[in-house]
Amino acid sequence: MTKKTPARENPENAAIERISGAMTRNRLMTRRRILGRLAIARVAPALEITHLDVLDVVARVEAPDKATIGAVAEGMRIDPSRASRIVAELVAQDVLERRVCQSDARRSILVITKKGGKLREEIRAFKWAMLESVTEDWTPEEREMFSRLYERFVCGIEDYTRAHAGMEPPADGEQPVRSAG
Repeated sequence: MTKKTPARENPENAAIERISGAMTRNRLMTRRRILGRLAIARVAPALEITHLDVLDVVARVEAPDKATIGAVAEGMRIDPSRASRIVAELVAQDVLERRVCQSDARRSILVITKKGGKLREEIRAFKWAMLESVTEDWTPEEREMFSRLYERFVCGIEDYTRAHAGMEPPADGEQPVRSAG
């Protein structure tokens, strides 16, 4: 790996410096879960941040009979007992429902209830309103360009992380689970 010249000495590195700085600021906001907390405060004060994460994982699982406690634990990178407790809280609030898997009666599958779907839509609407506000002075072309580049950037980070953190690549034909936003 070659050593890079600092941005102040090489203008070509200024873009990397800006990206790095923006990533740091974004990481700090993400760590504090600022947007999620705003959404919860406005839409669903009875929920916690982890509840949103569970809903996101359950919604992202492609095959309906694959939304299990194990999938939640894996998607959130937590142990299954913790995932089970969080799911139980959402079941008690009628946000998720446990059903018997039709292909294997020993397994429970998770289904988002009507109330849970409504919460997801309200949170999505809040997120969209925030994104529209942040980009309101952008041209449609700038939004389109940013959306494509940002998706490519995040996918690149995911791929790099998987390749350099000893993570297993997806099986042939499978796509990694990525948030639909």
